[in-house]
Parts: sequence; structure tokens; C-alpha cells
Amino acid sequence: MTDTLTRAELAELIYSEVGISKTEASEIVDQFFEEIINDLVDGNSVKLTSFGTFSVRHKKERIGRNPKTKEEAIIDARRVISFRASKELKKRINS
Repeated sequence: MTDTLTRAELAELIYSEVGISKTEASEIVDQFFEEIINDLVDGNSVKLTSFGTFSVRHKKERIGRNPKTKEEAIIDARRVISFRASKELKKRINS
């Protein structure tokens, strides 16, 4: 496995640990992410106990600056995704 876990590798891990077919494992992974995406698009937060919370924040329109030309530009209002790791996840990463 590489330093980055991909969807395919995640499905492979589920396949080998749970004993379902590779196709079923891949479908489960895809559906899992689709449900998270759908809730975030709807403006909901997604809390995964012992992992963390994904949420959508609203950023206001603001004036920014082009770093190369130093010219001011308006940055439109937008929604951004944020993730807050749970205490349990932080503890496991730091142990």
C-alpha cells in the first residue's frame, strides 16, 4: 500500500477483512461516500463517531489580492468543507 489510501485500496481492505466480494466492497465504499457527499451538498454536517465531523461553512465575499500582480480582486462568497477530528482520532494519531 502507498502513503495515500485510495478508494480501490479501501474496498480491497473491506473485501479481505469482511469476506464479501470485491464488487460488493467497492459498491459499499462508493455508496458510503455518496451518502456523505449528498448530506454535505444539502448543508448538513456528517458526524462519524470516533473519527470526526465534516461540515459546510459559508464564507462571505471578500477582497483578495493577486500575489503576482498585487491587484485587488473580489473573491465570491462560497461554501467550504471543514473537518474536525474527534478526540479519539487525535489521540490515536499522536500515540
